[in-house]
Amino acid sequence: MSKLSHYDDTGSARMVDVSGKAPAVRTAKAHAFVRMGPEVIGQLADNPKGDPLEVARIAGIMAAKRTSELIPMCHPLPLSHASVTLSIEPSGIRIEASATTAAATGVEMEAMTAAAVAALTVYDMTKALDKGIEITDVFLIEKTGGKSGDYHR
Repeated sequence: MSKLSHYDDTGSARMVDVSGKAPAVRTAKAHAFVRMGPEVIGQLADNPKGDPLEVARIAGIMAAKRTSELIPMCHPLPLSHASVTLSIEPSGIRIEASATTAAATGVEMEAMTAAAVAALTVYDMTKALDKGIEITDVFLIEKTGGKSGDYHR
């Protein structure tokens, strides 16, 4: 296992210096699942706050663009693309988020933040129907580019 890079020699948290790394095209895809009962799924279209899936899609994209403001040691990245897709399944809402940049560091955190915030938004839009809705399975699906190479779950 590699040494964790977000700590200096004294054990203090630090932002990794990526100034010596060459920019490269990097992509990442992440996943989240919002588990809910069929009665909540059946009422998604009737939500007085608006379409929960569309609001969550936009929230996820906005979150990807602001990841460095939420995660202390993340670098602010110029995203060239961010997307979030949500699909209804019998036991809930499946979310996939992706992000792309041409930068000196990867976009895994941007994709994962997008998926997580989209999931939180679905919860926010449906919590009046059921407080027991669960957000599960937030994970990285894949990433490409960079020194560490590609990763596919």
